[in-house]
Amino acid sequence: MSDPRPVLAAARRSPFGRYRGGLSHIRPDDLLAEVIRGLVAAVPSLDPASIDDVYMGDSNGAGEDNRNVARMSALLAGLPVTVPGVTLNRLCGSGAEAIVQAARAVRSGDIDIAIAGGVESMSRAPYVLPKSDNALDPKMRLEQTTVGWRMVNPAMPKHWTDSLGECAQRSAEARGITRLEQDEWAVRSQQLAAAAWDAGCHEGFVMPIADVTTDESIRRETTLEGLSALKPAFTKDGSVTAGNSSTLNDGAVATLITSQAGAAELNLEPLGVILGSAVVATEPDDFATAPVYAVRKLLARQGLSFDDIALYEINEAFAAMVLTVLHDLPEIDRAKVNPNGGAIAIGHPVGASAARVIADTCRTLRRSGGGLGIATACIGVGLGIAVLVEVS
Repeated sequence: MSDPRPVLAAARRSPFGRYRGGLSHIRPDDLLAEVIRGLVAAVPSLDPASIDDVYMGDSNGAGEDNRNVARMSALLAGLPVTVPGVTLNRLCGSGAEAIVQAARAVRSGDIDIAIAGGVESMSRAPYVLPKSDNALDPKMRLEQTTVGWRMVNPAMPKHWTDSLGECAQRSAEARGITRLEQDEWAVRSQQLAAAAWDAGCHEGFVMPIADVTTDESIRRETTLEGLSALKPAFTKDGSVTAGNSSTLNDGAVATLITSQAGAAELNLEPLGVILGSAVVATEPDDFATAPVYAVRKLLARQGLSFDDIALYEINEAFAAMVLTVLHDLPEIDRAKVNPNGGAIAIGHPVGASAARVIADTCRTLRRSGGGLGIATACIGVGLGIAVLVEVS
């Protein structure tokens, strides 16, 4: 009997371009289309007409990524018009949600082959003008859609809609996490990310686009001394700065999701088996703790212990957030966390980031001999997601 478990059979991503950097001239639907084309080209045994659906995460949807960017990008990539597409929005977890939904469909037998991932162009996020109840409302103003809250519902409690950085700051203060600890984690991220590129870890995964060949937000020259000179970014006397926070980025990720049997038919060695996932919700301003509950829920559901996990990829929205998770989950060996750096260095194109951490979990485990890995991300409005993969 063939193995019906869903696998991540292949993956490609763009470099993550810095805000207003080398990818900022590319529309998000075109950027994603190029990555989809790269993925399909990397699997010559794949008949594009056999793709049952395209699942893509995208957290904005207010600009050129409107009108179901998954479907638009599939068409722009040259996939047959008979290939459907669906766009999912779980904010910072959108790319993971797309992979999870595709894996569920494969596991259930509803589909055989899907492309899943995510996209975000934060450089090209537009300003929007909300419609007014009155013809000429003097209170009307343009709202930015790059990141965070906009057009906030006044019924929401004020502390729920504080900036993510301010909420991360409060989380750090509540646990006694210092500025030095956050800056040290940021330096670690930069150093490990640079070392991963130097070691060729991204060969066969990151595809050059335009003139961009590597992740643009990595700062090799980062030092503790330099970070210590930065001013607080979100509160007057806070410890969360631009240097120990993730960056604004442009990027896209596409993975091929099928069954073990499907991968064998395509002559592919799967990067990893997708065993399960968990999503949780907290108070919206307590989003930094959400991965804690997501990881615990996932382990309990799978009957596993922390020691069973060989690798943890925690999306680094803020150093304060990662350190919150590690403070509340002392069972996690920090040496197992983000061994090739994280979003503080690599970048955080919101709709694509969680797909990147899943793919990196599989690829890193494959290089290191296999095992179980968990990819997890905090998500705005108090959500968290965790995905369990296995590499043999």
